Order: sequence, then C-alpha cells, then structure tokens
Amino acid sequence: MRILIVDDYEPWRRYVRSILETDADLVILGESADGLDAIKQSEELQPGLILLDIQLPSMNGLEVARQISVVSPESKVVFLSSTQSIEVMREALKFGAGFVMKTDAENDLLAIVQAICRNQPFVRFRFLDEHTSKS
Repeated sequence: MRILIVDDYEPWRRYVRSILETDADLVILGESADGLDAIKQSEELQPGLILLDIQLPSMNGLEVARQISVVSPESKVVFLSSTQSIEVMREALKFGAGFVMKTDAENDLLAIVQAICRNQPFVRFRFLDEHTSKS
C-alpha cells in the first residue's frame, strides 16, 4: 500500500511514519503539511491511502478529502484527528475509509491501515463511563 501522510505538525508525521514503517508492505510516498499541497500530491502520486488530519492550514481536512476524491478517486482516506466531535467524525466518514483519534494511533493506526489493505472493515469501540468510581 502506497501512503501519503498529511498533517501540519512535523513531529506527528514522523511518529506516524515510525508506526507504519514496522510493516514492510507499506510504502510512504510522501508527506504534506497543508491541504492545498495534499491535493496536489494526491493528484501527482495517486496514493492508495491518505492519512489526513482534519485541522490543516489553507483548508480543513474535510474539504481536502472532497477535492482528493475528484483528483485521486481510487485513494482511500483515513482521518487522524484530535477532534472529539461526533458531528465532525460523521462528516469525515462520508469521505473517508476510517477515523482514528490521535490518542489511539499507537494502538489502532497500524491495524486500520492493514485492514484497509485487505479490504476488510475495521471497527473499534471504546466505551468510557465517567460515572464509574471506586467508593
């Protein structure tokens, strides 16, 4: 699977790259720090998978995904984001193959990328009960 990593924070891109490089079947084609460049690279490189942040300079990741679907229609998008908005997640899943919270990337990122490579669904539910406490 040929991958493009899109996030404006360079240390985060390095971290994502380090996770993905543990799988020899994954090839990192490039990185981008903003939405406009991500669209341009997607058109030129035609990656199989784009890991895309939602909060980017020049335009948000949702709009980037819309435009990528035109210039690189075979590319799948997985959003990597720190947003906890259910509405944003729902909107993102209209344009993407997956959504991973950045806080869960260490545990979930490689698994979702591998599932997408095998054309399999990946679903992980986390239930947090903030009312649970020890007495």
